[in-house]
Amino acid sequence: MTLAQGTDNNARTFHPNSISELAFWSGTAEEREITFQKLRAEAPISWHPPIEGALIPSENPGVWVVTSHALIQEVSKNTQLFCSGQGFQMEEVPEDVNEAAGSFLGMDAPRHPVLRRLVSSAFTPKRVKAIEDQIKRQAHDIVTNLLEHPEGDFVEMVSKRLPMWTIYEMVGLTDIDKRLEAAHHADGMVSWADEEVAAGREPGEVLNESLVGLLMMGMELAEERRNNPQDDLMTGLVNAEVEGQKLTDDEIGAFFVLLSVAGNDTTRNSISLTMRALNQFPEQKALLLEDYEGRIGTAIEEFVRWVTPVMTFRRTATEDTVLGGQQIKAGDWIAMIYSSGNRDESVFENADQFDILRDPNPHVGFGGGGPHFCMGNFVAKIQLREIFDNLLRRAPNLELGEPEYLTGNFVRAVKRMPYTLR
Repeated sequence: MTLAQGTDNNARTFHPNSISELAFWSGTAEEREITFQKLRAEAPISWHPPIEGALIPSENPGVWVVTSHALIQEVSKNTQLFCSGQGFQMEEVPEDVNEAAGSFLGMDAPRHPVLRRLVSSAFTPKRVKAIEDQIKRQAHDIVTNLLEHPEGDFVEMVSKRLPMWTIYEMVGLTDIDKRLEAAHHADGMVSWADEEVAAGREPGEVLNESLVGLLMMGMELAEERRNNPQDDLMTGLVNAEVEGQKLTDDEIGAFFVLLSVAGNDTTRNSISLTMRALNQFPEQKALLLEDYEGRIGTAIEEFVRWVTPVMTFRRTATEDTVLGGQQIKAGDWIAMIYSSGNRDESVFENADQFDILRDPNPHVGFGGGGPHFCMGNFVAKIQLREIFDNLLRRAPNLELGEPEYLTGNFVRAVKRMPYTLR
């Protein structure tokens, strides 16, 4: 497209249905969807004020917000025009934080594909089989423990435990206290804007403490595995080599941060909100139980679409271009609203219904396609398959109360959700 084909944006005006305020993101997903539905219908790409909650003042006058499924995929797949290396969050964060925390999420070619190949090479068939076996054991033990406690917090007893246990056993972090410390830091990486989590501290302090803590743990574990190799993922990462290139300590540390955050929070919230959906739609739960093995694969795709644990990602335009009929200038921010794309009526029939048999299900829950498609999606799918196999069969009378959500625009996070076993 040429610039002449787009709409003149010399006098950009903010869309009246703003998504920039923290108050918007403190509401429920259903409340936000009312606004997203209007935007999809009226302005699938629209101009909004800088997002509230930034650690540092934004240098940009605003942000383009993309709400349609088609435009989200277009931005995701066209990495030459819309890059990740200048940041992937909707708020302004310091450049050094983005570089240290992003791993290959905040990286572009040529280093991005090399880093992904290096990390992928550590996931040998033998290691993937070991990961699957450990998840089966962990899911069984977690539900066994749940059955011994007739009431409590579902997040603490189930959702939080499985991903933390999986990730840190997989990577070789054996010390229980270290695992808890790493999970605590992972929480801080996505919840630094939440007043309860900050507990009187400045948001930047929370983020910096969490980031430094995870980086140090990752690099220390890498050094330990160089001297004392084990049969774990960290040993594989330390020894990974593709075309004569190896991972640097900084890259291993950044990947440990990514693994801790993405591996913990996304699966945790998918478990919590899927369990809630199965309780809200008992006919869907019954349908799944009728043929669990035959239907769980399709059902998991609907779990991811319905929950959309990662709600947003951001790209930066590398040159003047046109997107959705709008002129985009080099340096402009483009925010992809995955939670809106996964409710796009033009793609999903009865998008507001939870349907475990939905097929096809081209959701954008794993990143919208393109080179940044979620590398760990296979681990998440194993976790979801095993934990719901145990929960639905062994705790059929599990009842849930109302979830309490974290305020933020990045992860759709449940802080706590009470349960009762009848």
